[in-house]
Amino acid sequence: MRLLSTLFVLMISLVLPARSGDFTPSEDALRSMQAIGHSSLMSHIRFLSHDLLEGRAPGTRGDLLSQTYIASQMELIGLKPGAEDGSYFQQVPVISMTADPSMTFRISGDGSELLLEYRKDFVAVAGKQQEEISVKDAEIVFVGYGIDAPEQNWDDYKGVDVRGKILLMMNNDPAPDDPKEFAGKARLYYGRWTYKYEIAARKGAIGAIIIHTRESAGYGWNVVESSWSGEQFELGQDPSAATSLINGWTTLEATRRILEKAGVDYDELIASALDRSFKPVPLGVALSTSIKTRIRKVMTTNVLGLLPGSDPELKKEVVIYSAHYDHLGVGNPVAGDSIHNGALDNATGVSALLNIAAAFTYQQTPPRRSLLFAAVGAEESGLIGSKYYAEHPTFPPGRIAANINMDGLNIFGPTRDVIMVGLGKSSMDDVLKKVADWQGRVVKPDQFPEQGFFYRSDQFNFAKIGVPCMYLEAGMEYIGKPENFGKEMVEEYIQKHYHQPSDEIADDWVLTGAVEDVQLMYLVGHIVADQDAMPVWNKGDEFEAARKRALGKTE
Repeated sequence: MRLLSTLFVLMISLVLPARSGDFTPSEDALRSMQAIGHSSLMSHIRFLSHDLLEGRAPGTRGDLLSQTYIASQMELIGLKPGAEDGSYFQQVPVISMTADPSMTFRISGDGSELLLEYRKDFVAVAGKQQEEISVKDAEIVFVGYGIDAPEQNWDDYKGVDVRGKILLMMNNDPAPDDPKEFAGKARLYYGRWTYKYEIAARKGAIGAIIIHTRESAGYGWNVVESSWSGEQFELGQDPSAATSLINGWTTLEATRRILEKAGVDYDELIASALDRSFKPVPLGVALSTSIKTRIRKVMTTNVLGLLPGSDPELKKEVVIYSAHYDHLGVGNPVAGDSIHNGALDNATGVSALLNIAAAFTYQQTPPRRSLLFAAVGAEESGLIGSKYYAEHPTFPPGRIAANINMDGLNIFGPTRDVIMVGLGKSSMDDVLKKVADWQGRVVKPDQFPEQGFFYRSDQFNFAKIGVPCMYLEAGMEYIGKPENFGKEMVEEYIQKHYHQPSDEIADDWVLTGAVEDVQLMYLVGHIVADQDAMPVWNKGDEFEAARKRALGKTE
C-alpha cells in the first residue's frame, strides 16, 4: 500500500509544474490535496445556489436547507460536531426588521418642502428595534466624512454638539496625498458604513445619512437598494448601547437637491471636507420621516465541523476556516428574476470550505492543531454570524491560531498571482508566500484598496478578537488573457451581478484558478496547524493589542 501511495504522488508530481522555494508538501498532504477539483467544487456551488434555496436569507426555509446540507456534508466526510451542545449547529438568535416601503423623507426649509422617494432617492432603516419611529423637523448637519480619529489627527466634529441632529456625511475616508494618512487611497474601517453609523450614535445624533456615489462606494445605487431594502437582520440590541433612530443612504442626485434647497454648493461643500480644519456645517434644513417596521425574532445558525488535532497539547489550539453561506433571499424582480442565488457570493466560498475539510479528513495523520470549519450565517446583514461566534467562541481567542476566510472564488481561470487582502499585517504573509512560491505564483496586495475589503467580510470579526487572518481574492494576471482582463472582470461583476439576482452559475465560469487557490488555502492551513508557534500580528498593527489581551487570558 505504501508503494502504491508513493507511485501515486510521483505521478501527480509529473503533471504539476516545476516548483521552487523552501517548501514542499508532504506526500500525505499532496495526495489529500488532489481531492480538491472542478467537480467537487461545482457540485456544492450548484446545490447552494439553486432556486430551491430561495437565496438563503436568514431565518427562511432556504437558510434551513443550507444549514442541513452543509452539516450533512460535514458528517459525511467525518468531521465531528463543533458546537458546544454536541451538534453541528451554533444557534444565532437574530431580529428581523422589515421597513414599510411607503416611507418618505420630507426636507423642509425656506417655507417649502422637498419630498424624497424611498428606493429612488434614499433608503433607510430603523436604528432601534421598534415598530414605529418618527422624526419631526430634525436639523440636518453636514459632518464631512463623519470621522473622529485622534491617531490620524482628524476630527470632523471639532467638539460641536450634534445631539438630536441628522448627520449627513460622505462615504469612504479622506485620501490625502500622504500615504501615511488614512493609508492613502486604501479604505480603513473609518470609511465603512458601520463605523459611520456607530460614531453618529455615540455622538448622540438621532440619525445618520451617507451620501452614495459610485466612486466612493465602489458599486452602484442598485447594490445599496437591493442590500438595504426589504428584510434586514440584526443581533439583539444591548439596551445600554448607543443607537440612532434612523440610518440611511441618499443618492448623489437627491443630495444635490437637499443642498440646493439649503442654498449650499455641493462641490464646494465636499471640497471643504478634505481639509482637516473642516468643521460641521448646519444646513438650515430639517428632515421629517416615519419608519414603520415589522419586527420578528428568527434563528439562524453557524454550522461548525471539527477535526481534532493529533498532538496531545497543540490539539487545544485551532485553525479556523470560515465562509458565509447566507445571501439576500428573494427581493424585487430584476429582468423577471427575484431570487438572489449568490452563486459567487458565497456558494463558492462554502464549497471551498467543504473541499478543504474533505482534503484534511483524507490525510492519514491529522495536523497537530485542531481544525474548525465554520459556515457562518447572516454575513450579508452585517457580519452577524461571525460576530456572534467571536462573542461566543468554542475555543478561547488566545488558542485560535489563525482564521482563513473565503468569500468568493476565482471563476475566470488560472492566474500567475494571488491577492491577499491585508498583506503586511501579520506573519500569515510568510506562510502564504511559501505556498504560492511552491505553486510558481507571486503574492500581491489588494488591487482595490479603496474598497476596504478587509473590513467587509468575516475575517474582520476574528481580527477584532486578536486572531491573525488570511483573506484571499482572485489574482489579476490571468494566463493567456490580456493585461487588463482581471480588472475588467471584477468591475463587470460588481456593476452587473454583485448583490443582484444575476449572481448565478454561468456557462463561461472557469474553475481551474479556483482549484489552485483552494489547494493553496488548504496547504497554508496545513502549515499553520503543524508549525510550533502560532502566527502573530506585525508590530504596531491595529489588532496586535487584541492578540496580546487574548493570549493573556489563556494562562
